Formats: sequence, structure tokens, C-alpha cells
Amino acid sequence: MQTLPSPTATPSSQYSTDPAIQRRKTRPVPVGSITIGGGYPVAVQSMINEDTLDIDGSVAAIRRLHEIGCEIVRVTVPSMAHAKAMEEIRDRLHKTYKPVPLVADVHHNGMKIALEVANYVDNVRINPGLYVFEKPKSDRTEYTPAEFDEIGEKIRDTLKPLVISLRDQNKSMRIGVNHGSLSERMLFTYGDTPEGMVESALEFIQICESLEFYNIELSLKASRVPVMIAANRLMVKRMDELGMDYPIHLGVTEAGDGEYGRIKSTAGIGTLLAEGIGDTLRVSLTEAPEKEIPVCYGILQALGLRKTMVEYVACPSCGRTLFNLEEVLHKVRTATQHLTGLDIAVMGCIVNGPGEMADADYGYVGKQAGYISLYRGRNEIKKVPEAHGVEELINLIKSDGRWIDP
Repeated sequence: MQTLPSPTATPSSQYSTDPAIQRRKTRPVPVGSITIGGGYPVAVQSMINEDTLDIDGSVAAIRRLHEIGCEIVRVTVPSMAHAKAMEEIRDRLHKTYKPVPLVADVHHNGMKIALEVANYVDNVRINPGLYVFEKPKSDRTEYTPAEFDEIGEKIRDTLKPLVISLRDQNKSMRIGVNHGSLSERMLFTYGDTPEGMVESALEFIQICESLEFYNIELSLKASRVPVMIAANRLMVKRMDELGMDYPIHLGVTEAGDGEYGRIKSTAGIGTLLAEGIGDTLRVSLTEAPEKEIPVCYGILQALGLRKTMVEYVACPSCGRTLFNLEEVLHKVRTATQHLTGLDIAVMGCIVNGPGEMADADYGYVGKQAGYISLYRGRNEIKKVPEAHGVEELINLIKSDGRWIDP
């Protein structure tokens, strides 16, 4: 699998190469050595599949992800034994590899678990919808304001020790709301809606703020793209009204696999990123976690938010094309895909070539049968036989000092 470089995460006014995308201003939130929000690059996350009790397997899985560019790795922590295992996983990573920003996923009234694991990870993710205190009643038709507030107080009392622990350690929390797991009282009060998702998140934010804890990131995920988009837009609107500036983690949950899973994730995540919403992301595929990372970086690169690989510009081919465009693009990509930060254009004819590839660093253009022209920017450098085109392109890049051996 191609290893994707992980650019140093430092704040920069150059986080976007496309001036049309103006990212929403958010507070910086630490997750180990990575900072989410605050003008830092949009961070890439994933989650291992291994049982956290499998120390060796978990360490290996975390390392595999981190080595190919995953900047933050999440693990599931369903029991106290799993929480304690995180201490050894963290220590093993430090001794045999390097510190990796780690997030613990805690569900189902797991505050004792969360309190324990907070000592060993950089961020704890909780799901308000699974933080269940009410006992469902089959004949219930509503929650009275008194019942709603009473449960809210119980949540605050139980959440308080975790918030204080994370606050005092300068660690962070992800308040992760899922459309498919809203609590019963939110469903009765707001319905199965983006509004219910937003209000669920706001309740937990306000508890954290009352305890002077602000290292918070938010996620509002759904398996249906329109719901995910609507929930995040509404969350930003409500935060703006309330003077909040928390960063947002983007993802389409349960996106599936294959081409459609990637399209679905890109439709949701890419739409919001293009609007300036989103500070970190995970593409959730029903595949090996390693398969998620190239999709994440691909989305970010397409929007000009990260530059981690070569950007290829290629025409779709037509009757004017003077060579097998698909075959040549494959050859060019195979030879250059390990490079970072270049734009390379492969154009089939002279009609559109120079104009369409004007912003590329290098161009490979069919100019007459059997020959191609190589460009540096807008300037034609040489005309060479097609059989030597890729070789000469590499030589041109080398002559400019921009080549790195694979």
C-alpha cells in the first residue's frame, strides 16, 4: 500500500491553497502531538479493528495506521479491563515506536471506564445518546420539563469527574453524536432530527463549560448524507449564536465499502469542507482501516486543504488524442506517485493542453503523432519521442532538483 506522508501539523495561513475555501475559525484542541482546529491542517483519523485486550495486535495495528499517515488513532474501550490495557498499549508504543495520538471510544454509561482510560490516552470520545439514564417506558408519550432536567442533572453529576480529569491533564474530549443512537428523551423532545442531534451535543458542551473545560471537539454523524450535512450546518449556526468556536470532526458513519462507500463519504465530508466546516475527519469504510487513509487525503487534496501527493491533471480523451491517454497516465503516475507537492498534467493534444494545464508544474502533451512535448509550467521545454516521454519527464523533474528516489 502507498505510504502517505504526514505533513508537520503547524498553524499556517497557507492551510488552503484555494482562496475560495475559508475555513471556519475554531479554538485549538490538543490530541497528543496533533492540534485540531485553530488554523492547523485538517487532521486525518481512523480506528483499529483489533480487540484492545490484544496488546500485540493493537500496537501493531496502531503503528500500521500511523506509518501511512493516520495522525490520530481511535480504539474501543468497552470494559475496565480494556481501559487498563491502554496503559500497556501506550507504553509499548513509546518504547518500540513513538508516541501516537490516541482516542478511547467509551459507550454505555462507561464513566468509570472513561475515568480510568483518561490516564492513558489523549482524548476520550463519549456518545451522549448512549449515556443512558432514563428507563424506557412502553407507554411513555412525553418527557415533562422536570423529568428532562432531572436526567440532565444526573448526567452532569456523572460526567463531572471525567471532565475535571481531562481538564487537569490538559487532554480533550470528543462529544460524538450519532443520528442512529439519540437518547429516548431527545427523541421524544426533538424527534429523530438534526435538531435533536445538535441539542444533544449542546447539553454536554454546556456541562463541560460550567466546569471550565473547553478542550472539546464535536462530531455529528449519520449514515444518510443529507442528515449529516444538515446536522453539522445547524451545529455551526447554533454555536455562532452562542459564541462557541469548537472544532468539528466530520464523517459519514456506516458508509459501507467499495466505490459507493467512498462516494458517500466524499459527498458528505467534501461538501462541508468546501463550506469551511471541519477540522478533522474519518472516512468510515467496511474495509481494513488502512484503506480509509488514502480516501481522507484524497478528499483534502482535491479541495486544496492538504498537499500530500502528486496532483494529476488529465483530459478525458477524445478523437484528437495522439496517444493512449489512459495508458500513459498510468505510466506517469506509477513513476511519480511517490513524490509530494507537484502538479503534473497529461494532455492528449495541443488544442486544450497548454491552457488547461497552465497551473501545473510539469506537462506531458501530445503535439504530433509519435512525439510529445514536455512543459515546465507554461513553457515548452523539449519535444521527445513518445517512447521516451516518461523517462524524459523524470529527467526534467530531476534537473529542477524536485525528484526524490522512491
